[in-house]
Amino acid sequence: MSDDLLPGWSDHIIETPGGARIRARRGGSGPPLLLMHGNPQSHVIWHRMAPELTKHFDCVAIDLRGYGDSTGPGDLSLPYYDPADYTFRAMAQDAVAVMAHFGHTRFNVCGHDRGGRVTHRMGLDHPEAVIRAAIMDILPQRHVYANITKDWAMKSWHWVFMPQEEGLPERMMESVPADWFMARKIGKKGMGMSIFDPRAVAEYVRCFTPKTIRASCADYRACATLDLAMDNADYEAGKRLACPVHVLWGRLSHTQAVFDNVLPVWADYVTGPLSGRAVRSGHYLAEHAPEEVLAEILPFFQG
Repeated sequence: MSDDLLPGWSDHIIETPGGARIRARRGGSGPPLLLMHGNPQSHVIWHRMAPELTKHFDCVAIDLRGYGDSTGPGDLSLPYYDPADYTFRAMAQDAVAVMAHFGHTRFNVCGHDRGGRVTHRMGLDHPEAVIRAAIMDILPQRHVYANITKDWAMKSWHWVFMPQEEGLPERMMESVPADWFMARKIGKKGMGMSIFDPRAVAEYVRCFTPKTIRASCADYRACATLDLAMDNADYEAGKRLACPVHVLWGRLSHTQAVFDNVLPVWADYVTGPLSGRAVRSGHYLAEHAPEEVLAEILPFFQG
């Protein structure tokens, strides 16, 4: 487990109404702040920001369903999981349930990568719950799928690979050493592997199990189908994020390389106050540039 990376944080397993068992770590005091990671990581991504965040907030960092030490409703005897169980809607419902477990019905949210997509969905499905939202190094998947290029596909190969025929990516990913795959996945986006704490990498490798592989493939299949359909329907119905939104992205990441300034894109999905900028980082902002990210999100959440 990752106790040495988040010393003093309590550790919880919370069963949600949607059939998931979510691992949650809690530390600090102050206004509530939910922290959500992306693929292929876990709540451990926040370890470099945790000491400062806990001075200001009651922080809850979760493993999304199927990731880290969390589980979804899937049965490990199955060769693959149902994408309907791994939509961003289901993950957002889990997160809201976890925060309610700790007594929070309204809270701030900070999400990176898949966690950013869950944050976006949460703001649409549960606007009453989200006070302010920070979203890191993503664009709405509706925009991504409508603007696919060769350059994007080469940099974001997993978006094309992981939603493929059920069983195909799972068996291929399970057939290679976890540390080999992890180095090629998280080391490819802007700054290599040297920036990561070896203890954090060891956690990501530990959690790269058949359960997580099957869940993450179901996640990406859902993104390309069910999530995209939800997003299209909400967009056409005029639903937008109404809370204040702060978007950060890495100046050295694939997001910047392919899409440049993302704020004009997000402006079409947000009716509330929108702010943000690029930071000097690759894709994994919380680990690559924790001080710069803190300088952005602390005043935003305290505003």
